[in-house]
Order: sequence, then C-alpha cells, then structure tokens
Amino acid sequence: MDRTAAQAWLDRYVEAWRSYDPAAIGDLFSVDITYRYHPSDDPIAGRDAVVASWLGDDPSGNASSRDEPGTYDATYTPFAVDGDTVVATGSSTYLKAPGGAVKDVYDNCFLMRFDADGRCSDFTELYVKRPR
Repeated sequence: MDRTAAQAWLDRYVEAWRSYDPAAIGDLFSVDITYRYHPSDDPIAGRDAVVASWLGDDPSGNASSRDEPGTYDATYTPFAVDGDTVVATGSSTYLKAPGGAVKDVYDNCFLMRFDADGRCSDFTELYVKRPR
C-alpha cells in the first residue's frame, strides 16, 4: 500500500457510502474483515456482515443508520502509510436536508490494515463531533 493506493481506496469508500451499493461496499473489504465503528466495539466480522451493517440490515444492533441521500459528504486523506497499515484523517459533513444547512461536522481518524489485494482487512474508526 502506498499513498496513491490509499487515497484511491478512501475515495472509493466515500463513493460507496454515497451510493450504498452493496457490491461497491463489499469490494472495499477482505472476506475476513474486522470492522469497528468505535475502538471499544466488538468487531463486526466478515465482509457480508460489514455490508449488512452499512445498509442498516444488521440484526445484532451494531448497524450504522443509513443516511438520507444528499445529506452527507466526506473527505479523507492518508495521514501515514507504513506497509499494509494506513492512518487516514478527514471530516464528515451532515446537512439538515439535501442541499440544506450544515447540521454537524465530524473529524475522523481511520486506522486500517490492508491485504495483498488492496482490500481493507481491519478497520477502526475514531471520530469527534466538531464544536459549533
């Protein structure tokens, strides 16, 4: 993994979030991905479980909520790349309504490990809501 590949993966991550396309989401992650929305969470294990979680279809209660189209966007960039390990930072912006005023902005940090095929095999998100 290098910075260019890491940025391409992050761009695909944002596009998968925008589209909620199950194939695009799944293509980001290895079959045996471990995924955490928070560092202290038990990981969501496996690509199918992560896709279900992103889509809000996870019966375990670990699912993220599906955002209304046009009410969110994000920009992330690699902060550090060391072999198969990437740390990325950026921000996620949520709007009150499509095209509306900003509701919330979150500063994000992603801790990621990638397999030889460039798919993420371990993902942990850290974020904080930006004060207004």
